[in-house]
Amino acid sequence: MSAAATPATGQDRLWSVDEHLEDILATVSPLEPIELQLLDAQGCVLVDDVTVPVSLPPFDNSSMDGYAVRVADIAGASEEFPAALTVIGDVAAGAADLLRVGPGQAARIMTGAPLPPGAETVVPVEWTDGGLGGGPVTGMRARSLSPEGAFGQVRVHRPAEARAHVRAKGSDVQAGDLALTAGTVLGPPQIALLAAIGRGTVRVRPRPRVVVLSTGSELVQPDEQLADGQIYDSNSFALTAAARDAGAIGYRVGAVADDADTLRATIEDQLVRADLMVTTGGVSVGAYDVVKEALSAVGDTEEGGGVEFRKLAMQPGKPQGFGSIGPDHTPLLALPGNPVSSYVSFELFVRPVIRTLMGLKDVHRPRTRAVLQADKALTKAAGRRQFLRGRYTDGTVTPVGGAGSHLIAALAQADALIVVPEDDTSVEPGTEVEVVLLG
Repeated sequence: MSAAATPATGQDRLWSVDEHLEDILATVSPLEPIELQLLDAQGCVLVDDVTVPVSLPPFDNSSMDGYAVRVADIAGASEEFPAALTVIGDVAAGAADLLRVGPGQAARIMTGAPLPPGAETVVPVEWTDGGLGGGPVTGMRARSLSPEGAFGQVRVHRPAEARAHVRAKGSDVQAGDLALTAGTVLGPPQIALLAAIGRGTVRVRPRPRVVVLSTGSELVQPDEQLADGQIYDSNSFALTAAARDAGAIGYRVGAVADDADTLRATIEDQLVRADLMVTTGGVSVGAYDVVKEALSAVGDTEEGGGVEFRKLAMQPGKPQGFGSIGPDHTPLLALPGNPVSSYVSFELFVRPVIRTLMGLKDVHRPRTRAVLQADKALTKAAGRRQFLRGRYTDGTVTPVGGAGSHLIAALAQADALIVVPEDDTSVEPGTEVEVVLLG
């Protein structure tokens, strides 16, 4: 990623949300594909189409515990006049040398076992006396407890149609079928399918490694004692969790004090494990906003690199920075430090970068239209796009908390962002608004 092509006056102008996002995404490319073992590929995006090399199931097999029989031998069977068949042995799952079922014969068969030659259907054990000579049974006794059950006679109390309780070869997928398409995110069901068709490895784009660090001498780690003027560091936890939710491997770095040299050294140390760096705090215009101080001149040491800081026409999240750092030009996004500002900025800018690195086509949160439910009109100054926290339910959205960028308790209750366009200064209750769904 490089900000070199951006005009030098970029810090002096007010950028729109869309312009800033377009600039960022224009400089980010999907990560290079790698071959991974199945479980290591969970959460990754499939690079190539996968076709089925072997039909599933690969052979006709029983869907029930019961008896494999010929249809004609049990036609007309009832509890009053059961069909008596000679049991010639067991067919268990995994069996290779199969018995042949002839006229008047039955093979005791287990769920998943291959349908033996000569057999045309499977009778559930509950339709039989289980070879015990009485009425219908509820199940089979374990072979170790009743080895004689595999032989002798069984009485069948009900008829069955041809291929009843039989899973046909290829009834799931057939050899040559398309199993998974490129671009699929591999979850447990997809990994199960890959394993079922014999794939032990798969070619994917890896999950991006995202390093998150917060800045501020006032920040204290949770469980530590607060001194006067200190607050707990919540941003690094929130953004690391958000990175993981987006599909990345998230690494959290403890808060860095307001010292430019320390921050530069910390970031440089973390580059070895980062496909993307995210900082929070220190990007405004204060005397202690060290992220700008530490990173504004980074392009001097890495040709083609650089981090630019901008003002955006949005609320919350006006100060933003992006660019690249280090010998591999690792992308870096610098977000504001207020909790709501940093989270909203993550959703609008960082999440799409993560999804782009993964190789996904749809990189944004879903959006919809909803009717605003509120006690009074929402008001704001013209010229900025506002993102308010809200609760979305069945086509309606209700604001949660106020517009302040520090109101983290309200953020915890929200599942959507209400979008108020730049030119709107008032939105009345009952108005249809755009909503970003946060999941």
